Amino acid sequence: MNEMESVREKILLRVVIYLRLSNEDKDKINKNDDSESIKNQRNMLLDYIEKNPQFMLVDEYCDEDLSGAGTYRPEFERLIRDCENGKIDVVLCKSQSRFSRDMEIVEKYINNKFKEWNIRFIGLSDNADTDNSGNKKSRQINGLVNEWYLEDVSDNIRSAFNSKMKQGEFISPFASFGYEVSKEDNNKLVIDPIASEVVKEIYDLYLKGMGFTGIAHYLNDKNIPCPSFYKYKKGIKLNVISNRPREEIKWNTNAIKTILKNELYLGHLIQGKRTTVSYKNHKVINKPEDEWIRRENMHEAIIDEETFAKVQIALKERTKPMKSTGVVHNFSGKVFCKECDRYMRKKNSSKHEYLVCSNNRDGYNDCINKSAIRYDALEELVLSHINKKVKKFYDLNILETESLKKENNKFTKKINLLTKQKETIVNQMAKTKNYLKSLYEDKVNGIINAEQFKELITNYNNDDEKLKDQLKSIDNEINYYTLKESSNKNTKELFNKYQQLEKLNRVIVDEFVDKIYIGKINDETNTRDIEIKWNFD
Repeated sequence: MNEMESVREKILLRVVIYLRLSNEDKDKINKNDDSESIKNQRNMLLDYIEKNPQFMLVDEYCDEDLSGAGTYRPEFERLIRDCENGKIDVVLCKSQSRFSRDMEIVEKYINNKFKEWNIRFIGLSDNADTDNSGNKKSRQINGLVNEWYLEDVSDNIRSAFNSKMKQGEFISPFASFGYEVSKEDNNKLVIDPIASEVVKEIYDLYLKGMGFTGIAHYLNDKNIPCPSFYKYKKGIKLNVISNRPREEIKWNTNAIKTILKNELYLGHLIQGKRTTVSYKNHKVINKPEDEWIRRENMHEAIIDEETFAKVQIALKERTKPMKSTGVVHNFSGKVFCKECDRYMRKKNSSKHEYLVCSNNRDGYNDCINKSAIRYDALEELVLSHINKKVKKFYDLNILETESLKKENNKFTKKINLLTKQKETIVNQMAKTKNYLKSLYEDKVNGIINAEQFKELITNYNNDDEKLKDQLKSIDNEINYYTLKESSNKNTKELFNKYQQLEKLNRVIVDEFVDKIYIGKINDETNTRDIEIKWNFD
């Protein structure tokens, strides 16, 4: 042994130990205790250091209850920073997999950066040692095995979650506003008696004509806590990204809109809407609607089917509320010009409110329907016609439903026609997929060249996108007509609710009226055609 080697032996190497708790090692009684796995790892590594006099322990890094898959681990990050800053000579672990199961992390640090930073890595149980150049291939093989293990675990977890969702089990740790997770069964939702009343009030206010912003202001003025703050007050910890203190977070339009569109309140579970790219890439992506997992009537409903259907129709048809009040006026989205089919816009004068064709405003002068109609006169007219309908129902009892059958027939035919169109497009897409396969075979067999193949593939992708857009449009139409059909089935109940109406409100207009068409004034008779299209004939 020469003099230089003798000096090197006397230099103490700064050694750190890295400990990580695997999911399968969770055996702690108290959360703040060290698990048996961590204790065993620490004892093994300290014993090894004691047997090597040139090693000097300078720090310990320990990540508990965290995955070894490439996700963020605070102590691991601190370890890497210290390595990069030259504070460490040797990193000691129970095994390479405790450092990381991610092959990319292993390659980046153990097989590259540690070499660059002059750091030795040792894994005791699998004999991983970067000072031994002969075991690099075995380390890489172990890395691949660990990578495959992670992938298998991820697939198994996804499969287990999918199975639970298909069985109608609730798998999220937090329930939507209005519900809470059952204390007896954490895969079951039960009604939150306080929050559910707020949900009902939101639906009621919207049907009365109040818009998203108006409802939000109303709830905030009454000091009703928004969903995130309500959960916080109940001791439920949510990750809320906001620069404001929790108590200052208020109701907003998005929260109102989300509640009004959520089928959870019908008692239905719709899960699996989103997923991550992979077990290594945790970016959240939305899944196509046909891949969502839907199970109906899995918990008690807060909103009945009829109310929910009315709200969904109103969401599609309603225009914006008035800025001054935040309320949608009685005829908003219902009144149209009979001459040009444009909507009639509400305006105010010093004496009256009135409606005028939107084609005759702000310099436009394209419609022959120039004269406005007084708002109160239209209210009086519509109220009169509704009362006549109600009286006819009670006096003659003949609204059995020839008109209803006729209307529902119309919707059923429309739905059937759209369904056939959808089937045609789906079949067409299946055929083009087979065409794509034969196209590839033609390229492989030399029938077409690479340039031709590329051009044909581009055409295929363009056509496929168009077909997908058509499918989406058809699905939206089917949903709309299905809601209308469902709404019509309740018409008899509608007439049973009223006998003599004294005043209109938005709920009554929505229940009775589909659209109103206002014609131009006849110069000779000084009258105008007004056509009311009802929801039931």
